[in-house]
Amino acid sequence: MFDLTELQAALRTASIDGWLLYDFRGSNVLARRILDMEQRPIGSRRFFYFIPAQGQPAGLVHRIEAGALDHLPGPKHVYLHWRELEQGVARLLAGTRRVAMEYAPRNSNPYVSRVDAGTIELVRELGVEVVSSGNLIQQFEAAWDDEQWAMHLEAARHTTSAFDRAFGFIARELAGGRRVRESAVQAVILAHFQEHGLVTDHPPIVAVGPHSADPHYATTAATDVEMGEGDLVLIDLWAKLDRPRSVYSDLTRMGYLGRSVPEAYQEVFSIVAQARDAAISCVRDAYRAGRPLPGWKVDQAARDVIEAAGYGPQFVHRTGHSIGQETHGNGANMDNLETHEERLVLPRTCFSIEPGIYLSEFGVRSEVNVFVDAGGEVHVTGGPAQREILAVLRDAAGERP
Repeated sequence: MFDLTELQAALRTASIDGWLLYDFRGSNVLARRILDMEQRPIGSRRFFYFIPAQGQPAGLVHRIEAGALDHLPGPKHVYLHWRELEQGVARLLAGTRRVAMEYAPRNSNPYVSRVDAGTIELVRELGVEVVSSGNLIQQFEAAWDDEQWAMHLEAARHTTSAFDRAFGFIARELAGGRRVRESAVQAVILAHFQEHGLVTDHPPIVAVGPHSADPHYATTAATDVEMGEGDLVLIDLWAKLDRPRSVYSDLTRMGYLGRSVPEAYQEVFSIVAQARDAAISCVRDAYRAGRPLPGWKVDQAARDVIEAAGYGPQFVHRTGHSIGQETHGNGANMDNLETHEERLVLPRTCFSIEPGIYLSEFGVRSEVNVFVDAGGEVHVTGGPAQREILAVLRDAAGERP
């Protein structure tokens, strides 16, 4: 919910004169969420809304969509032709020296960079410095309230139980002498989601053998394969409750279709698990010590473990991503590979921790979700973190390792 007092307090804390929010035809979903516009019709003309660190905000709207910002406080200036638009932006920013926008220097963070270069040029030509709104976005879009945290926990219960259902299905089918395909396991998971009121933006990853070596493998009619005893299986699934403002749970677990996991698989998985735990400890240690924590440091904590074990080149993605109303949310990522993530890990934000090692024959990944609450306590969701690869046929038969 739009809270002008809180927004302006955050701007003063950050020593930013104001926040200029801009959208054209839904191009800036972040601005629309900040301004409580996500459920409102997307217009066809540009608008600006300026929130100063002190004083009254103001908007700039086109004449044929003059009511676009009427739900927000402050006057709304109306433009018709392009000269009036440029004059209107200058009027909004008069006396402003430093303004936040959805921009990242050198496109260092594409999740934040939603404003086109030409609009940034227009603002800079007015003598105004543009800084990134990345941490503001986290605070006002990526931070969860209590209702969202509760919805995440409920989604996490069902996504966690989806693994039991999926691996149980595989075990029963193989025990009955029936063939099992990746797509069949996908269907079981999706049915589980539907039964528990969950939705997802993409089918889960069910990757058998060499397919597990592809971090973003997708089962298609051309790639779908059968699985059988002796196969390694990676399942990565994500879903959220089918409710407004719900947020995702995103988890990965590994299973071996046999009674005893080969040492080669377990050895690599153990390194990944150590990297996962090192990243979680990095977050906990920083919050206990009261230290600011940029996302890149969490990634590096995991990466150091994998590099020390000699598998650095085989860890080909960041350690984790922000989680929100989208699977990949708009908060800080745990990343020192694809980007140098300098945004801070803030209270009330959630993110994945999912290091992996991908060899030519197979890959392993372990994924949990981490939520930092308002008091700085670090929660790991999605059930106990996996310590060893599940021996699917052994555990299905009730045998002890």
